[in-house]
Amino acid sequence: MLRIAVPNKGTLSGPAAQMLRDAGYRQRTDPKDLVCRDEDNNVEFFYLRPRDIATYVGSGDLDLGITGRDLLVDSGVPATELLDLSFGGATFRWAVPADSAHDFAVGGRRIATAYPGVVQRYLDANDLKADVVRLDGAVENAVRLGVADLIADVVETGATLRQAGLVTAGEPLLKSSAILIGRDEAGAGVSQLLRRLQGVLVARSYVMLAYDVRADLLEHATAVTPGIESPTVSPLHREGWVAVQAMVKRADVHHIMDELYEIGARAILVTDIANCRL
Repeated sequence: MLRIAVPNKGTLSGPAAQMLRDAGYRQRTDPKDLVCRDEDNNVEFFYLRPRDIATYVGSGDLDLGITGRDLLVDSGVPATELLDLSFGGATFRWAVPADSAHDFAVGGRRIATAYPGVVQRYLDANDLKADVVRLDGAVENAVRLGVADLIADVVETGATLRQAGLVTAGEPLLKSSAILIGRDEAGAGVSQLLRRLQGVLVARSYVMLAYDVRADLLEHATAVTPGIESPTVSPLHREGWVAVQAMVKRADVHHIMDELYEIGARAILVTDIANCRL
């Protein structure tokens, strides 16, 4: 039976569980449950602290896990990113006192962070030396209290930094999101899970577009909606007209609909896709 770790709380928990449901897997109904067995799919889910998931997967005690890229990097364990799940985005930035932003430097400084592994990877990759000060939270106060010269932390709006008299500086250390992780020797069932999750990701990025168009305009219209392999074209009862179906990018659908209407297409309909296999 495949053993998979899922975040038990925090910003990754709800979206991770929903994605697994969308992929056809059973999930717990009580947030206090620590384990959920999905006998139909031969999978057992374990609900753990997001920061601990990489450790369990890296040790081989669990086959797979959903966690943040930042937490995987920070852990330093021998686990591999298998799939970016496209939620839970976060950006790690440097932050320094506003009056020293013009003189930004990392090497030789004291750096406060709740993610020492992320910072150390950056330092090693850039051949830099610095004193990394590990804190569990509220790192924005570290500079003001004299513990550090700069900080490395997740930055969203920057409002908290500004309240502490800090501003971002330099390039981001890391762009994180929720990922599926595993080990090279992960067993059977992994490929099925990957296909299902990839199907959910595609379904969330695409919609099914259907429309009617005159046959003499078909080539022009299908150039706008080529689909994944090819659009589906069916003759209509009305002579000289055809019905077309094609998958299109969700982000582009309104522009595509406008363009089709200008070409002469009518009865343009958009349908959500729950899941797919391509």
